[in-house]
Amino acid sequence: MPEVLSVTLKEGLYDAEGAALVKRAGEYLGIRLEGVKTARVLTVDAGLSGEQLERARLSIFTNPVTSRSSFSPLFLPADWVLWVGFRPGVRDNAGATAQEAMEDLLGIRFAPNEAVYTSQLFFVAAKDLSREGAERLARELLANDIIQDWRVWSRAEWDGGASLSGMAPKVRISRKPSLSVIPVDSDEALMRVSKERNLSLNPADVPVIRSYFLRPEVLAERAAEGLSDPTDIEIEYIAQSRSDHCNHNTFRGLFRYRDAETGEREEITSLFANFIEAPTLEIQKQKPWVVSVLWDNAGVARFDESHYYTITGETHNSPSNMEAYGGSLTGIVGVYRDPMGTGKGGRIIAGTYGFCVAERDYKGPLSPHLHPRRLLDGIVLGVKDGGNKSGIPTPFGILHFHPSYLGKCLVFVAAVGLMPDRVLGEPSEKKTTSPGELIVMCGGRVGKDGIHGVTASSAGFDAGTPAGHVQIGDPYTQKKMMDFLEEARDQGLYTFITDNGGGGLSSSVGESALLSNGARVDLEKVPVKYEGLDLWEIWVSESQERMTVAVPPEKWPAFSALSKKHSVESTVIGQYTGDGFLRLCHEGGTCALIHLDFLTGEFPRWEFEAQWLSPAARGLSEPVLSDPSDFGGLLSDLLKSPNICSREWITRQYDHEVQGGSIVKPLVGADRDTPSDAAVIAPVLTSDRGLAMSQALAPSYSAIDAGAMTRAVVDEAFRRLVAVGADPETVGGVDNFCWPGIAWDPAKNPDGRFKAAQLVRSCKALAEMCRAYGVPLLSGKDSMYVDGHLPGAYGERHKVSALPTLQFTATAIVPDVRLCATMDFKAAGDLVYVLGLTRDERGGSAYYSLLGHLGANVPDVKKPEANLALYRALHAAIRRELVASVHGVYAGGLAVHISLCAMAGNLGADIDLGMAPHRDRLADAALFFSESAGRFIVSVDPEKRAAFEAALSGHSLALVGAVTRDGVLSLRGAAGEVLVSAPVRTLKSAWKSRFGGLV
Repeated sequence: MPEVLSVTLKEGLYDAEGAALVKRAGEYLGIRLEGVKTARVLTVDAGLSGEQLERARLSIFTNPVTSRSSFSPLFLPADWVLWVGFRPGVRDNAGATAQEAMEDLLGIRFAPNEAVYTSQLFFVAAKDLSREGAERLARELLANDIIQDWRVWSRAEWDGGASLSGMAPKVRISRKPSLSVIPVDSDEALMRVSKERNLSLNPADVPVIRSYFLRPEVLAERAAEGLSDPTDIEIEYIAQSRSDHCNHNTFRGLFRYRDAETGEREEITSLFANFIEAPTLEIQKQKPWVVSVLWDNAGVARFDESHYYTITGETHNSPSNMEAYGGSLTGIVGVYRDPMGTGKGGRIIAGTYGFCVAERDYKGPLSPHLHPRRLLDGIVLGVKDGGNKSGIPTPFGILHFHPSYLGKCLVFVAAVGLMPDRVLGEPSEKKTTSPGELIVMCGGRVGKDGIHGVTASSAGFDAGTPAGHVQIGDPYTQKKMMDFLEEARDQGLYTFITDNGGGGLSSSVGESALLSNGARVDLEKVPVKYEGLDLWEIWVSESQERMTVAVPPEKWPAFSALSKKHSVESTVIGQYTGDGFLRLCHEGGTCALIHLDFLTGEFPRWEFEAQWLSPAARGLSEPVLSDPSDFGGLLSDLLKSPNICSREWITRQYDHEVQGGSIVKPLVGADRDTPSDAAVIAPVLTSDRGLAMSQALAPSYSAIDAGAMTRAVVDEAFRRLVAVGADPETVGGVDNFCWPGIAWDPAKNPDGRFKAAQLVRSCKALAEMCRAYGVPLLSGKDSMYVDGHLPGAYGERHKVSALPTLQFTATAIVPDVRLCATMDFKAAGDLVYVLGLTRDERGGSAYYSLLGHLGANVPDVKKPEANLALYRALHAAIRRELVASVHGVYAGGLAVHISLCAMAGNLGADIDLGMAPHRDRLADAALFFSESAGRFIVSVDPEKRAAFEAALSGHSLALVGAVTRDGVLSLRGAAGEVLVSAPVRTLKSAWKSRFGGLV
């Protein structure tokens, strides 16, 4: 019988978790609680003696200063007792760590069917709380029913936890692994299988798949192996490989583009080849620092004379939308494995994030699976744990609110790695597999977590059925694996490494087998979390913390010994061959036999109709507005708005100092509370050379024109790097597209052709900007289908499609981190300049949004060549130490960002915005709030005025005022009249007010 250990704080100590529940119950649900005490529960399901259990209790789980614990029933004063624990099969990181600690302490190893499970108790004091209210607390605040169970007891019902021993979430699968045969009698039959198993096969692919299995030579080869019709593992493998996620079928598709107004037509074969691959390869020829792109897990660029840096981006939208914490945690630890699996392997030096969600205080009629408030809390915590617990800094991130993300949130994550440019004399970016090398799986084990929704349809759910499609990442296991593999790399113990991400072994082995021209995998050798997995599940499961490594047989003993030293599980599961086949076996029999060249052959391209409608054709126009009567009040309201206000409460949860290389922090200024334009780290601690990182997105612009949105986003990410001192000649980019469904369907997706046209225009604009700025795309990602169907107030379903969104991540070299710039005004008397032209471009702006408008004049990059020349000149001025501060102008316009510069420095400023460079006669509202690209706010010591102006000669530049010591921000309009006069402290209070209580 499992033993239950309860651990709680000693009487009188502050219970932060309990206090947080009291606060959230009031804020989220309007339920008043008098107090909450919490207890951690460990259920030890192992044949341990009482002496062993007591030793573990005292030595591992009990802090004698702060906690008390007992294997006896636990009674704390409460009106209600709430219990929350994981469902069977969900990764329990704390339980796994507890088990490992007990094994180390006691010098034992748990049997395969033994484990430690963790859960939590909440003792709630609330005399007026009903059972319905207590259940609502558990259901809506504490548990996510996808991955967790919960129970509620009244004071009278609570037995002290005696019943918890019977609630250990052990996976129980009574059946044995099976292998099924899939008939291919007709296209219709295979499509039925696709629907039943949730394979999402494209109907155009089905005849190609059937034709392959009906070829005479294939039939003969299969018969020799005891096979006939395809097995379920083969069909699952093909479906995974042909999925849009793995094969990028949308971006490789055929687009028939038409402009509905002009009648212009164009046929584009592969957005990827034309607008991502082609410009990148062109630029790579011009920039020798671009080392490796377009094929590996991450892009590789030169950092210094002996190091490369690697970078990649990822999204984890659907999983995060369903289970916010687990989805985002899995996303961040998953993207961390990409630099580990690039070339011969790198060490992770930084991670970034981008969250797009509906407004946190959403009160509308639709009912998403998770309310945006709870969703945001979960994804923030997931990324926090993924980075902080992995020892990886998180120096930069962005957050954007928009109602369109109610259907599906977006969770962007990126990872930056560092690796030596040579390993034992060989180029570190090169890797391959060869016949005879061992296929080794390292790290975690395979379970039902991470298998697509077919799990739910192929087995009935009961108390012992694992939650199949949800993953929980384990940063601790991954950190051990990362340290082990870095040491193995330096000893030359493997020749190839890649991660087990989308598709699991089916992708990592299937793709690496192409290099050796063959592979054999013995599925019974793959370590599993529990018995009973079907063979296809072992092959396609995406269970986390796993890498696939090619090890020469003679190096296996040393590799295995090093693996055991680091307490990392490594198992030989097969061998690379050269016979042209992917062969999967189980206990001596063949269960899959696929020609490797089949999946790289000529499947039909997906086809899309794309029809562009201009903003005017869609009825968009500039609103007719008079200038505001109260610019000061409007500025204050903009500073409070959700997409401009302070997000300090998120930033401070992330550790950016770990590894010791932080130079420009995520928060800068006199009080270290204002967001920097970009982050700068020094990854090689003995060097003054730095790496700058930035991100940008502007989805509201895409509601007008996704092409203009893309140009503005690339420019902003680039400009952010220049603002901190990065060299504009060394900028590399990562494009990450998240788009709603573009397949036209008159009933289900009537605007699909327009969304497809938006994607075409965005890709064209991306290529245009990359060529103009000389930015190679080091890596990229596309995540389509960001649509959701939500129940309304009366049970009806509503389709909610996210705005077309591109997050652009950029990196660049900072030649000398001692010369970095930051955005805060530094000293009274410094002169303030505006660089770059302001136009009347308020379409999609924060200003229009505040007033309930969209507009049509979207910010766009009119002359990228002129912008680049300005950026180069400003970089040279920064290098010559001619500037005191530099800050780009982004959402909200000049008035907002001059305010931020003053707020960061705790200084005032007297500014005449009528003097800012502009060619058209602009209304004051346009001068103040236009979001035109290509602009900076720069402050300069008066003694350096002449040198600075000479350095920027020939560019759009104007002296607009000076920094003052009176702490007042004065902003003048076109006529020289003071339109804003406000204490900077007052503006800062407004800026912090929206989420200030969350800090």
